[in-house]
Amino acid sequence: MNSASLTEEVRALLEAHWDNDRGWSVPNPNVYPHLWLWDSCFHAFIWGTLGDRRALTELEAVLEGQLPEGMVPHMRYGGGPPDTWLGPLPASSSLTQPPMFGHAVKVLRQQGLEPSQETLDRARKGLDWLWDRRRTEDGLIYIVHPWEGGNDHSPRWDDWGAPGRTKADYSRPARTQWNKDRVRDISFADDGAGQWSSSFVTCPASFNAYVAFNLAELGESLGDQELIGRAGQLSAAMDELLWDDAEQLWSDLPVVGGGASARIPTSDGAMGALVTSDPAKAAAALDQLEDPSRFGSDHGPTNVARTHPSYDPGMYWRGTAWPPLNYLFWLAQLRWERTDAADRLAAQTVRSAVASGWAEYWNPETGEGLGAIPQSWTGLVVAMQPGAEQPEQ
Repeated sequence: MNSASLTEEVRALLEAHWDNDRGWSVPNPNVYPHLWLWDSCFHAFIWGTLGDRRALTELEAVLEGQLPEGMVPHMRYGGGPPDTWLGPLPASSSLTQPPMFGHAVKVLRQQGLEPSQETLDRARKGLDWLWDRRRTEDGLIYIVHPWEGGNDHSPRWDDWGAPGRTKADYSRPARTQWNKDRVRDISFADDGAGQWSSSFVTCPASFNAYVAFNLAELGESLGDQELIGRAGQLSAAMDELLWDDAEQLWSDLPVVGGGASARIPTSDGAMGALVTSDPAKAAAALDQLEDPSRFGSDHGPTNVARTHPSYDPGMYWRGTAWPPLNYLFWLAQLRWERTDAADRLAAQTVRSAVASGWAEYWNPETGEGLGAIPQSWTGLVVAMQPGAEQPEQ
């Protein structure tokens, strides 16, 4: 597919999912009728690449749901009944998600789209909240529910008592119910934000990488040295406390509950390459994305190492390939000037996105589309195609 055709297909995808009354794109009208934090940040990148000012509207919608103390909820309800079991709030969840709004601000400004001062202030406040309210004494960022990590059925959560520890026993409905039950263990701040859990608290390698990355991106865009300094501190803490020499990846650090599953080799354990200052660690992790004995596959990196017992290329977060992760891996490859690897990943992702019908995720071995089809975040490939202006790293 040529560049012009790809661009028009992505434009049609987002147009079909745009909710003009609410000012955001629903990921999939039937399966995901609400706003999700990092989905809408990805939508903002896509709209911006298309030269559409709805990029700003979508980013504003993410941050308009911000709670008084600064947390940005991972969901704002709309287009269906609210999932009020996600906490005490009537209009949004009480959990958060990877704060991709820092990167969104930088990308949109590079695209000539200037967010309002209120949007910039909200983005800064959202990152301040994570730094002030969700940091351990060791300097890492923690989450209080698997949904906050973005990879909600990851095998890294298995040792918290989640059902389906083995491939033979895994059941997505049972795992989803377990996740719902964990909301009962969360304590909430006065403004409704989740603040702690009696059963599940962990410092995920990927979430810490996402926070550090967005601190750096927003800091560089705003010329904010405090944010840039925080990004460096968090990256250094990751390298010291989360680097796993045996796996050559960054692993998670359980705080309440958990166990050895926190070290299961998943591809998002390579996300530290977005922020580390250690070229050897970055290379060791990124090399695995193309290694067929680890995550390398014909249709992009698998989410779980192919040799691990829990690997299932057709199962949700148990081995499937994910377009937003591929986008972030692509950025990490570019950051380290690994342009050939970045080009190969982009080509795999574009080809698989189109062939899968713009699926939410796909089987990395066959390319079969899985999950919600079509899913709007898969339009990220428009930013990865040859000839697209690459974001500054």
